[in-house]
Amino acid sequence: MNISVVHDRTKNPMRLLSRFLLPLLFAITPLQALAATDSIVLGMGCFWGAEKRMSEIPGVLDVESGYAGGDAERASYRDVLNLEKRIQRGKSDARNHAEVIKVTFDPEQVSLERILIGFWENHNPTQGDRQGNDVGSNYRSAIYYNDEAQHALAIKTRDAYQQALSAAGFGPITTEIAPLRHYNRAETYHQDYLKKNPDGYCGLGGTQVAYPGLAPGGITKPQADRLQASDLNAKRQLIVFEAEDCPFCKAFHAEVLAGWSSEVPVVTTLNPRPPKGWRLDKDLFATPTMVLFEDGREVSRYTGYKGDKERFWKWLGFQILTPDQKQIAFEQGTERAFTGSHLDEKRPGVFVDPITGAPLFRSDTKFKSGTGWPSFFNPIEGAVTYHEDNAHGMRRIEVRSASSGIHLGHVFDDGPPPTGKRYCINGKVLSFVPDAD
Repeated sequence: MNISVVHDRTKNPMRLLSRFLLPLLFAITPLQALAATDSIVLGMGCFWGAEKRMSEIPGVLDVESGYAGGDAERASYRDVLNLEKRIQRGKSDARNHAEVIKVTFDPEQVSLERILIGFWENHNPTQGDRQGNDVGSNYRSAIYYNDEAQHALAIKTRDAYQQALSAAGFGPITTEIAPLRHYNRAETYHQDYLKKNPDGYCGLGGTQVAYPGLAPGGITKPQADRLQASDLNAKRQLIVFEAEDCPFCKAFHAEVLAGWSSEVPVVTTLNPRPPKGWRLDKDLFATPTMVLFEDGREVSRYTGYKGDKERFWKWLGFQILTPDQKQIAFEQGTERAFTGSHLDEKRPGVFVDPITGAPLFRSDTKFKSGTGWPSFFNPIEGAVTYHEDNAHGMRRIEVRSASSGIHLGHVFDDGPPPTGKRYCINGKVLSFVPDAD
C-alpha cells in the first residue's frame, strides 16, 4: 500500500521561521547603522551659522539646532529670550539654556577630535556670554558631553587650542564643558535656517587661529594671513572683512569694489582680526563688514550688503566729507555764489564724485557762465541722474551723481551750443583729477 505524503508548506517550521525572521532582519539593519553613529552637543553662539559650518564637515550626518544646559527641563525660543531678559535685569538667578547644535556623525568617517577641532576653529571661544554682537548667556560657548570619553577629549582639545590662542594674543577660553542636560530640539523654522533663508548673514569663521598640529587631510582650511599695517595707509584705510562662500561679499565685489576709484584706499581680508597695533571698537559678527580706520583706530563700520550701493556710499560720504560738503550732498544744499571750489579750474582733466571717484564732467565741457558756480554744457554719459525738484516754489531739474546718489546741482536750458544746457554744479562736491602728461 503506497501512502503519499503531502507536506503542508505553510506548516514547515523552518519556512515559518524564515518567513518571519528575514523581514525582521531587514528591519533591524537601519537600526544597527543608526547605533553606529555618535553625537555631541555644542554651543557656538547663534545656532544658524553654527549649524551650517559644522554640517560641512565630511562624516557629519546631521546637525540639529536646539537649547541645552539650562535649569528648565523644557524650553522654547521665546522661553530662552524671556529668561535672558530677566537675568539681565537682575530678576532671575536661574541658569538659562544656550543655543546649541546637536552634531550626529559617523565615527568611521570622522573622529570626535575632528568634530571638536571644527568647533574650536569656527567660533571665538574666549568671549564669555557672547559671540560677536550676540550678547547673553544664551550665546555662550559650550560643550555638553554624553560620557567621560567625550569629556576627556573636550578638555584635551581645549588645552591644545588654548596654547595656539595664547600665542596669537587671545585671552583664556571661557567655554563651558559640562554633562548634557535638558536638551530641547529647536522649532522647525530654526532648522537648516541658512539653507531656507539664503539672505541670512554670513558668519566670520572664528578667530582664524589654526588648531595646532593638525594632520594632513584634516578639516581645517588654510589660515588667512593677517593684514600688515606697513602695507596700509595709516592716515585713512578702509578694510573689508569677508568670509569664504559669502554671496553678499561676492555681490559687494561685483557692484562696488570692481569699479573702485575712490580716493579712500581699500583692501579686503578673510582674517577677522585687524592689523597688529590697529584697534576695532568691537568684535565683528557678520560679513561683509567694511571698517574705516584712521590712525589705526576704527572710526566707523558698515555691516552687511544686499545691493544697497547708494546707502553704502552715503555711509562712506558721512565719514570723509566736510560739514559743508555733507550739507550740499545729503541735504540738497547750495553753496553761496563764488565761494565754491574749481570755479577757475581750466586744466585738462575730469571732475569726479568726491566719494566714489566716478567721473562726472570733462573740463572741456566747462564754460564760464558768470553765475558764480562751475557750469558745464554736458556730463559724461551715464554719470548723472535727473529728478524733479519743486522746492522753494520753483520747478527745477535736480542733478545727482549716478554712482553715489549725492546732490550736485541743477540743469537749465540757457547753456551754450551744442546742447543748450547749463549744468549748474556746486563746486564743493566736485573733485578734480588732471589728465596725465
